[in-house]
Amino acid sequence: MRLGARIRSFRRARGLTLVELARLADLSHPFLSQLERGQARPSMTSLERIARALGSSQIELIAASADIPVPDAGAGRVSVVRRAEGPQGPFGGGEARILVHGEAPFVPMEFRGSNRLPGEFYTHEEDEFLHVVGGRVLVDLADEGEFELVTGDSIHYAGGTLHRWWSADGEEYRLFIVKQRRAGS
Repeated sequence: MRLGARIRSFRRARGLTLVELARLADLSHPFLSQLERGQARPSMTSLERIARALGSSQIELIAASADIPVPDAGAGRVSVVRRAEGPQGPFGGGEARILVHGEAPFVPMEFRGSNRLPGEFYTHEEDEFLHVVGGRVLVDLADEGEFELVTGDSIHYAGGTLHRWWSADGEEYRLFIVKQRRAGS
């Protein structure tokens, strides 16, 4: 599925009109219409605005729309992603790589970041699990508190939770992230 069609699918699944999405993303409604019909391409800034308005992320929109061949292994019951495979792109304050091909009820990601400032809060419908593979990370869950995680630590929070994370010591960190999609999304 192409990016514009995927954005349309996400928008409709959330019950938004094109005009409502344009308002939420602070983009023009004619531009979004062209994008959904495959007649325009968004900048990374525009894609970030759209993703936020849809409660998603750039990497998820890109991954969901990527024409990635899925190896035939037992009628789709097995998905193998090799080291150099998997859609990659900006996610939060770093870079992420999706670790599964095709649609799945969960999205496992490898994340590398070095952002030293908290940045804006994110929220999305999916539950999220983080495991620190390397480094030290501060995770701020707004009303739920702030947590310092080190290599080997994990945290889980429900969809709809305001969250952000950044390097606790100014160094690069690596996370294994799993976003659990809600039934029907």
